[in-house]
Amino acid sequence: MEYEGRYKVFDSSRIATYPLEGRSNKVTLGDLVFPGGLDALNLDVPEQTARDIQMVAEAIVAARRAKKPVILFTGAHLIKNGLGPLLADLVERRFVTLVAGNAATTIHDFELALIGQTSENVPAALGQGQFGMAYEFAYINLALSVGNQQKLGYGETLGRMICDEVFRRQVLALAATEGSARTFAHPETSVLAACYRHEVPFTVHVGIGTDVIDQHPSFDGQAKGGCSGRDFLIYTHEVTKLTEGGVVLNIGSAVTGPEVLLKAASMAANIGAVPRDILTADFDLRRHDPDQMADERAQGYYFRDQKSVVTRIPQAFGGRGFYVQGDQRATFPLLYRAILQGL
Repeated sequence: MEYEGRYKVFDSSRIATYPLEGRSNKVTLGDLVFPGGLDALNLDVPEQTARDIQMVAEAIVAARRAKKPVILFTGAHLIKNGLGPLLADLVERRFVTLVAGNAATTIHDFELALIGQTSENVPAALGQGQFGMAYEFAYINLALSVGNQQKLGYGETLGRMICDEVFRRQVLALAATEGSARTFAHPETSVLAACYRHEVPFTVHVGIGTDVIDQHPSFDGQAKGGCSGRDFLIYTHEVTKLTEGGVVLNIGSAVTGPEVLLKAASMAANIGAVPRDILTADFDLRRHDPDQMADERAQGYYFRDQKSVVTRIPQAFGGRGFYVQGDQRATFPLLYRAILQGL
C-alpha cells in the first residue's frame, strides 16, 4: 500500500513467506464433522441446554417453512472445530438464508478448501517470525483486489475463487508462485463454496490489522474494506426482511457479530423495516446472568453478545432471546440434528 504522509511505515516488501503445505497445522480432514458422522460424537449437554436447542431448532424450521429469514453469524472457531460441513449442509438444504463471519472465519475455510488442513500451530511459528506468513494468503488478498475492482462483496469474491475456474485463473495469474498450491483440493469442506453455489450470501465483516492476510505485501486495505463494506449492506438488506419474523443466530462471536447485528437492526428500523417477532440465539461457553445486562458495575454487562443478541435486540423489537451455554462442538451438532429431525 502506498503512503505519502509524515510518518515512517513498515516496509511489507521485506516479508518472507513459505508454502502453506509446509506449515504445521492442528486440524486436518479427519477432524471435520460431516453430516453422516454425528452418531460417533459425544453430544451430552444439560437438560436446559437441550431444551433451548430444541426451541431454537423448531423456530428455524418454522421460519423456513414460512419463507422467513434465518441469519447465522459465526466466529472462526466453528470452522476450526470442524463444524463447517454441517453449516454447509444447512446452507444446501436452505435452512440458512445468510451466513456471516469475520475474516478469520473465511481464512480457515479457505485453508481447508485449498489443502484440507487449518489452524496453524501458533506457538511453534510465532517465535520464528513465521506466524501467518504462508504465501497462499496472497490468493485472498489478490482475489479481494480483483473483487473490489468488480465491486463485489468479500464472501462472494472468495466463494467465486473456489468455485469459478475462470475467476480463479484470473486470481492465480496475479498470485501463484512456484511451490504454492494452485487448486482447491477439498471444496466439499467449504462454507464459502456452498454459499456461492447455492446463491446464499456469505458476508464478511473485517477489521484492519486483525488478520494474517494483513501481514503480507499483497495486502490492500482499500480492497479488504471495500468488499467488506458491500457485505455489510448485503447483511443489512437481509435484516430488513425480518419485519414479519425470522431467526438470528450468533455462534461464538463475542463482539463483531453482535455489533454488526445491532447496527443493521437500527438501520432497518430507521427506514421502516422494523424487525418484529424475531427469535435470537447466542451460542457460547460463558455463564449468562440476565440480571447483569442492565448493571454497568457487573462483568456480564460488557459481554456484547449476551447484552445485544440475547437482551437488547429482542426487547426492542418484541422478540425472544435465548442463550445456549455450552461447547459448540456439542451444541451446534445437536442444533443441526434437531433441525433435520424437525422435518
